[in-house]
Amino acid sequence: MTSLKTLLVGVIGHVDHGKTALVRALTGIETDRLKEERDRGVSIVPGFALLTSAQGEIDLVDLPGHERFVRAMVSGATGMRAVLLAVDANEGIKPQTVEHLEIARLIGVRRGVLALTKADLATPETIAARSAEIAAAASRAGIVAGPVIATSTHAGTGVEDLARAVADLLAEAETGVDDGFPYLPVDRVFTRPGFGTVVTGTLRRGPLAVGDTLEIVPGGRSAVVRSLQIHGRPVERAEPGRRTAVALRGIGLDEIARGQALTVPGLLAPSHWLDVALTAAASADAALPGGSACRLLFGTTEVEARLRLLDRDTLEPGATAPAQLHLAEPITVPAREPFVLRLDSPPATVAGGRVLDPVSRRRRRHDARVLADFSALATGKPADAVTVRLSQAGPAGATLPELARAAGIGTERVRRILTASGARELGDRFIGAPAFATLRAAALAALSEHHRDNPMEHGIALERLARQLSIPEVLASLVLRDLAGTGGTVQAGALWRRSDFDPARNESETARKLEQLFRRAGLNPPDETEAVGRDVRRREALTYLVGAGTVIRAIDRVQRRAVLFHRDAVSVARTRLAEAFPNATTPETGFLAREAGAALGISRKYSIPLLEHLDAAGFSRRAGDRRVIVTLEEAAGGR
Repeated sequence: MTSLKTLLVGVIGHVDHGKTALVRALTGIETDRLKEERDRGVSIVPGFALLTSAQGEIDLVDLPGHERFVRAMVSGATGMRAVLLAVDANEGIKPQTVEHLEIARLIGVRRGVLALTKADLATPETIAARSAEIAAAASRAGIVAGPVIATSTHAGTGVEDLARAVADLLAEAETGVDDGFPYLPVDRVFTRPGFGTVVTGTLRRGPLAVGDTLEIVPGGRSAVVRSLQIHGRPVERAEPGRRTAVALRGIGLDEIARGQALTVPGLLAPSHWLDVALTAAASADAALPGGSACRLLFGTTEVEARLRLLDRDTLEPGATAPAQLHLAEPITVPAREPFVLRLDSPPATVAGGRVLDPVSRRRRRHDARVLADFSALATGKPADAVTVRLSQAGPAGATLPELARAAGIGTERVRRILTASGARELGDRFIGAPAFATLRAAALAALSEHHRDNPMEHGIALERLARQLSIPEVLASLVLRDLAGTGGTVQAGALWRRSDFDPARNESETARKLEQLFRRAGLNPPDETEAVGRDVRRREALTYLVGAGTVIRAIDRVQRRAVLFHRDAVSVARTRLAEAFPNATTPETGFLAREAGAALGISRKYSIPLLEHLDAAGFSRRAGDRRVIVTLEEAAGGR
């Protein structure tokens, strides 16, 4: 089944140039719904109408043309994908015609249909001249359009040709534009019996379905979609790009307002700083200086902002540059959302563009790394945004919601990008493949340094390596295990070493003599200080023997002291205890520490740490004051 093609088309042009009459002629719908609009004959807020054709459905947005209502015009314009430009055949291009085209260019609209209105009141010569003017103006704004169509809603001429031209826009309309999450800027809020609180707006970024739980941003309140309508038709699911009415459950009329938006919970976050790709209005009279106080308009939101240019001091008309906007109050907006900047005095549209990072901070100007990140983000590709954010995060990594915010897509789409890029998952964070490769190299270098400086040691403990690398132990463990999987490292007990490091090569005559000392001492070994003294080489040799497991360091936790036993002595002790207490399978038949010492012929100084070690090794198990031998216990349980 082929999905229905849809397109949102903004109807733009100067006041009184016949936009509303054109929409009425095309659709039969009166978009001036307010009494004040009908009395004055001027559109004050965007009006909406549905144009159907064999190719699909087109949502026409009749945008206010009066200068005083440009802000309302922008609220309807930032969701449009194409324009229908209406110009009075006699009056020609006027200031708001130019500004509307400028706004369309700044927010990235590149396709359109050009219409001359009231053509029945103009001469053929005037129509030809005006057509050339309109085509040139649209071309300067980057709008690709067919021939100018002369129309008269009074005489009914040209309307059918115009309808076909608008319908033909569907042929090149993108299908399946879905970023994986819904975003609906609210432009109207009202209540209706049986529906409760209802909001309307142009759905962006992803679909919306009955039963979905949504977050209202900014503010953080939640609501559930009770029902959906598109142009008065009840639907179970609305696709992005459609004018949508959403009845909400769980939210009161006074708890949501124009300027807020509906989206999925936990995805978007408020911020005072935005990173943006900014383009100055080509029709501007002068360059736009950094530091300018502006009004930021996106969706249905309007907020005071101050401009920071990052690679220059002024932005020439038509030029594009990396910039930041510092906002008077925190706003919530998705990445890649189009916006417009306007001045209050004199009122004019001065720039526009797209949001690169919606949750930013103050950046350094003329910083090569910052500018490189902006350049990568300016491609508009979500995968590039994920790469940049992971690079900025380094070994600390970033969470899935953070990456989704940076990319302007849903979390599942981000997860697919991460999988394809080779990013590593650690708890709730992801580390980019380059950052992880750097950690691998750093870990190998740290191990090499440790082996060089401590040739008698069998490796380095995890916590010590983590401190050297200044990363959490859990991350160090992930790096070491990843290296082990590719043959780079080897784990020996609690120690890690490079796989190409063989500590046995460094065994010295000192180590062999020390090993013989402990072997001969059996279960009455010398103290560590007695065996090593202040001899650095003997200290290194003892470290080597402990690391190799030849000498075992047994700990008396109560007395907080260690006793060193040769592994052969420990093996002898196990055999003697098993022979001395063959029935030590239960707490009642188990043995006391003093009984073990007597059986082994050693004092408490040696028996307690030895028994602690045997417990830790799994040979024995404490049961109150007594011990049972685990292997005997298991054997008894199996009978």
